[in-house]
Amino acid sequence: MGADAIAISGVRKVYAASGKSPAKTALDGVDLTVPDGAIFGLLGPNGAGKSTLINILAGLVIKTAGRVQIWGFDQDVNPRQSRAAIGVMPQELNIDPFFTPAEALEVQAGLYGVPKSQRRTAEILDLIGLADKADAYARTLSGGMRRRLLLGKALVHAPQVLVLDEPTAGVDIELRQMLWANVRKLNEQGMTIILTTHYLEEAEEMCDEIAIIDHGRVVARDATTALLGRLDAKTLLIRTEAALGDLTLPEGVQCESRDDTLLALTYPRTRIKAGQVIAAVQDAGGVIADIGSEEPDLEDVFLSLTGGRG
Repeated sequence: MGADAIAISGVRKVYAASGKSPAKTALDGVDLTVPDGAIFGLLGPNGAGKSTLINILAGLVIKTAGRVQIWGFDQDVNPRQSRAAIGVMPQELNIDPFFTPAEALEVQAGLYGVPKSQRRTAEILDLIGLADKADAYARTLSGGMRRRLLLGKALVHAPQVLVLDEPTAGVDIELRQMLWANVRKLNEQGMTIILTTHYLEEAEEMCDEIAIIDHGRVVARDATTALLGRLDAKTLLIRTEAALGDLTLPEGVQCESRDDTLLALTYPRTRIKAGQVIAAVQDAGGVIADIGSEEPDLEDVFLSLTGGRG
């Protein structure tokens, strides 16, 4: 095993034409590595190719071209080992309603060939907070409990890589916090986590590195802090002691009045200095009472790289 838990090279997926639907290229030459031990975010608009890529990693979709290595195992050369190295928590609630959580975990472990002596059903149920529901039928569980059970099923074979596909979509705050506490614990134990989410603040808080995919291609990939630093825009928040009249600003500076005395002045920091913006306010007769700033967040980066598609 090298430094990368996942290594993807030149992966393409073209869905063949069907009926009146033309052929569709879902992935168009994806190159991507995920470092061992990272919490890695995979973001992109709807239809960008995220789900196709995840399903290829899980062995559920056959790629058209390219190479995928999971935990050092080539997916084409060692398919069983590569699939055993990864666990996927899907977005869909695909749970047999007539199994109890304990039975569901036991069946899933059996499908992966985990010997009974090595199964960790009780440990996993405790981890996901379902120990007291071990013998309840899955159909009686709440939506949040079913989502936790999906996480448990992804962990039965002790994978080195865990993929979480929109894990907190539609769940309450308490469950979200519990899920992230579990994810951090698994990561601290050495598990590599790949996360897809539409909650950009979640990715910003959780992920060490992020890749953004759009139209089947990776359009950005960097450490989360470096990705946020890509945006040139900076916003100064200037509060004056009284409302200003006419304000002449340097070209490229945008002004938003948030109340009578608070101005949000956004400017390209590579071309304009903060001092120029402050001087313009003072030249207009403004007596500055307070100055603050706003930094770009991940949503700004995401929208700038995907043309505003959410």
